[in-house]
Amino acid sequence: MVSSTKLSFILFASSLFVQGILAELICENLPTNLCAFAIASSGKRCVLENFKNKNGRLEYTCKTSEVVVERLSGYIETDQCVSSCGVDRGFVGISSDDFFTADFTSRLCSAACYQNCPNIVDLYFNLAAGEGVYLPALCEKQRENPHRVMLELLSSGGSGGAAPGPMVAELVADAPASAPSFF
Repeated sequence: MVSSTKLSFILFASSLFVQGILAELICENLPTNLCAFAIASSGKRCVLENFKNKNGRLEYTCKTSEVVVERLSGYIETDQCVSSCGVDRGFVGISSDDFFTADFTSRLCSAACYQNCPNIVDLYFNLAAGEGVYLPALCEKQRENPHRVMLELLSSGGSGGAAPGPMVAELVADAPASAPSFF
């Protein structure tokens, strides 16, 4: 009997062969361990989703999201970037919750990630903008005083209308509409 790992590898290798011929990356054809941080040929981000099967067990599937990446398509993030940026291919969905942990923000803003991993930086730039935070300013403040930035973000995030602290005010609004151009 062929193990599920071998079968998964055979299916993935077959999909790579077909994709190589057709030059098309389809999220639904990716194995779940490569889904997160991938971009379909259509330019839409792939997203890992979970569901309960008939037996009540949690399973994962790769789906195409509606989030479009403007300057990149048909891309699977490298293991080096996943490691450098402190993200996990097991992330389910797309969320900005990670910004509220000092370790994640520190790794995202590190030179190894910020200067070499445009796909991940683009994703989190847009997620930060959705929270009213300008990622380049956050990273600059992170390098200067990481603990203060975390305190300011935590005090402004979800505080129900309270005015942001002085450092956060420098991080919010007036952000450009798109991420820094890496591509």
